Parts: sequence; C-alpha cells; structure tokens
Amino acid sequence: MPRPRLNRELPQPFLKWAGGKGQLLADLWARVSAALPFGRYHEPFVGGGALFFDLFRRGTLGLMPASLSDNNDRLTETYEAVRDDVDRVINLLKAHRARHDKDYYYAMRARVPEDRTERAARIIYLNRTCFNGLYRENSKGLFNVPMGSYKDPRICDETNLRAVSAALGDADLGQRPFAEVLDRAEPGDLVYFDPPYHPVSETASFTAYHNGGFGKEDQQALAEVFRALDRRRVKVLLSNSWTPFVLDLYDGFTIEEVRATRAVNSRADSRGKVSEALVRNF
Repeated sequence: MPRPRLNRELPQPFLKWAGGKGQLLADLWARVSAALPFGRYHEPFVGGGALFFDLFRRGTLGLMPASLSDNNDRLTETYEAVRDDVDRVINLLKAHRARHDKDYYYAMRARVPEDRTERAARIIYLNRTCFNGLYRENSKGLFNVPMGSYKDPRICDETNLRAVSAALGDADLGQRPFAEVLDRAEPGDLVYFDPPYHPVSETASFTAYHNGGFGKEDQQALAEVFRALDRRRVKVLLSNSWTPFVLDLYDGFTIEEVRATRAVNSRADSRGKVSEALVRNF
C-alpha cells in the first residue's frame, strides 16, 4: 500500500540546496504521473529531496522503500541522522539557535565533530544560516560558505524534521556513486536523476557541492547509465540545463523545456528564469 501522508504540507525539504526542485514540482509531477504505476523510486542525486518529499505527500512512492543516495557522504549521513536520531538532532539545533551569532557560525564552520548526529546538526545549522543557503566545499572537502545576513533564520523546524524522519523511516539511504543504480533498479521502477547541471556558460558552472566536482565526462557517463536503464525497461526522468551538449547527450528521448528561477548568483540583476531540460524515456 502507498505510504500514509502526514498532512498536505509536510514533509518539506529540510536543507536548502543549490538547484533545488521546489519550483519545478508541478512540472516534475506532470511527468511522474505519466510513469504511474511504478515499482520502486530511486533518486541517486538526492540533494534537498524536493521530489521525493512531494511524492511522499501524494502517497505515490510505490510499494517498495525508496532508494535515496548521493556521492556526498556529509549529505547522506545527515539524512540518516534525521531518520534515526531526530530527537537529538532537534535538541542540538535548539542549542545552535540559542548561541547563533557571527563568531559562533565561523567557529562551527571550522569544527567537524566526531559524532554523526552532531555533524548532521552542524550541517543543518550552517545550511540554514550561510549565504544564500549554498552548500559548497573547497578542494579539501571543507564547508567554506560565509555567513548569510538573515535577520531570524529558521534554524530548527521541529515539526518538519519529525515529518521528514517519518518519511525517511523505511527508505534505503546511502553514499553511493550514481552508476550503482544499475545494481538496484528493476524493470518498471522509476529513477529520477537530478545531477549537478552542465554549465550554460564558462562562468556559470556550479558543481562544488562536493569537492569531487561533476564535469563533462561525468555527464557523459550519466547519459550512458540513462541509456542502460532504458534498455532494461526502467522508467527514467532526468533534469539538467538546456544546452546543446545536454540535448545531444539525450537525443532520441523525450526532451521538454521548462523555465525556472535560479538564484545562486549574489547579484539580483543576474538572477532570472532560465531554460531547463526534462528528459524521459516514457
């Protein structure tokens, strides 16, 4: 049976994430609904998890536990801690909220705890208080975003965190390369790929959510995985930037243009609606 919904509004993503899909949920749902029914839901670049949480709220995740993964181990262990130890995550976030100021932010940014739940609460705290809600790592794998200028950041949303924990209750979570979906997806399953986008220009690239980056060869490898899944009769949906490179990679599949506002740029006059590609094999 489909998972029960907690209510019509929750859960929501608990992390702000560059390229998050909140504003494209209607477009994504229009495509996912065309794939119904499907067996298991797989999301190998889980990021903020907007589509997963939307499908959970709708009760349309299928009969099998969802498989959620990412190559960023800091991200996946944060999901695991919220799933497995939400009470302690909430208590730690309340402590961060009570001490939050500029000095405390930079002290926390420089300190990586040994304990998994403490690391998870630290990531959530930094994510909710850093500039533009941007997760970025330097070449050493250390979070390096400056503090944002929020008047009253929502550091601890206890109600949503508990709803997220319930939604993740039976999910298969893990730090895995995207290609491992080939070992997990079965005919009739649905795979959603939301990789770091191919840059629309030489200066527009943002792939530093993880210190490994995601370059042209990675995009080509992902397209090969997409085609391999298609040959196995797995339903596949992918989002990426609307560029000649991406359009060529997925030639032969259904490619639709959608528009989204992307606000990573610090200059308001450099933000605006851009074209994105939704690619599917169904």
